[in-house]
Amino acid sequence: MDDRLDEKQEQKFHQMTETPVGRLICRLALPCIISMLVTSFYNMADTFFVGMLKSNSATGAVGVVFSLMAIIQAVGFFFGHGSGNFISRELGRQNFDEASKMAATGFFSALAAGALICALGLLFLEPLALLLGSTATILPYTKAYLRVILLGAPWMTSSLVLNNQLRYQGSAAYAMVGIASGAVLNIGLDPLLIFVFDLGVAGAAWATIISQFVSFCLLLAGCAKGGNLHIHFSRIQLHWFWYWQIIRGGLPSLARQGLASVATICLNRAAGPHGDAAIAAMGVVQRITMFGASAMIGFGQGFQPVCGFNFGAGLYQRVKDGFWFCVKTSTVFLAAVGALGVLFAPQLIALFRDDPEVIAIGSAALRFQCGTLCLSGWIVMSNMMLQTIGRTGPATFVAMARQGVFFIPLVYILSRALGLPGVEMTQSAADILTLLCAVPIQLHALRTLERPGHAKPRRKGL
Repeated sequence: MDDRLDEKQEQKFHQMTETPVGRLICRLALPCIISMLVTSFYNMADTFFVGMLKSNSATGAVGVVFSLMAIIQAVGFFFGHGSGNFISRELGRQNFDEASKMAATGFFSALAAGALICALGLLFLEPLALLLGSTATILPYTKAYLRVILLGAPWMTSSLVLNNQLRYQGSAAYAMVGIASGAVLNIGLDPLLIFVFDLGVAGAAWATIISQFVSFCLLLAGCAKGGNLHIHFSRIQLHWFWYWQIIRGGLPSLARQGLASVATICLNRAAGPHGDAAIAAMGVVQRITMFGASAMIGFGQGFQPVCGFNFGAGLYQRVKDGFWFCVKTSTVFLAAVGALGVLFAPQLIALFRDDPEVIAIGSAALRFQCGTLCLSGWIVMSNMMLQTIGRTGPATFVAMARQGVFFIPLVYILSRALGLPGVEMTQSAADILTLLCAVPIQLHALRTLERPGHAKPRRKGL
């Protein structure tokens, strides 16, 4: 690493370990919040513009393929959080060389994994579409949308790695520029490709992967600026130690995102017997609630580099202070957002699909989810802290609980017992059970944060 880069990293180290925690988190969180809101907005853009085709089957197809996109994101987050957590702790210890090696290893591994998903998905396109929950009427639309999305898998996975690595280095502004630019482009391309070029649902998919490629290029350029770690092919480390570190840091993200995809498949299958309107409604609700929670997630992303740097530097009280600051702020915010969602549920659903049956089903589901939205503050912040400080087991369980351990069995039990209302209330029930588990796990982690055995900070050159 050159002296100039070391000097910039030294400045960043002092900033991350000495600036008042609340002010530092807010400053780092702002670009993350903007990125998350814009990303969620353009995730909803496909649903919005496809909804203008006036077809429940086309709208349902977007919801069905969303579960595959969650798998692609799971792989990206696995390598991104896995490498990023290690990077932030090593930068806190001022081990710049090892952090640089991990940056390259995480990036190129994700690129290869995305290429594998693309090849396998295209090879088994129709079986995959059916597995994701397509009905016979939705299948043609699903295949048209899915075929294009798969082509973008390599740069979708690697973009998420670059985004997270930049965030964990405390360079959220560079990450924001890359993500937001692609999102704005997606919103512009959607109506152009869907309606002007008459590509229909496939046009929405092309808009997504083109915008993701632009984001990829901008994020890669951001790695060469501002004292950030450069990505070099020669620095890849194909040894077990490096992949074990990625597994430790990324397993909770893989579990969370992977099970989110499985949960979406289960949700589509549970809603399927109630018609395409039910599948379309639940797909719309997923996009809306994701948008509502995105600001909170962005806020937590501002906490993660602060947590990693200070944990690596041995400043455990700053880690605790940051956690409590984030929990209090996010809970108040989510309570306000949830109240608005309950009040304006029909109007929100109608923005995406102006169909009376879709609005009725979606409004009930949205009100259930908004009623427990404020619980996500503790759940998400706990998961982020546990993952960043390397508590892989507890972090993985909390990550799995909401969308896997509780949601998957509940969606079948409640749908069989209560019918469609059971499907609508499943996520809220899973949120309540997850919180009951997450509270004692996180409180124990906070009490034992300074227990013997934590790695002591290492200074450069020692």
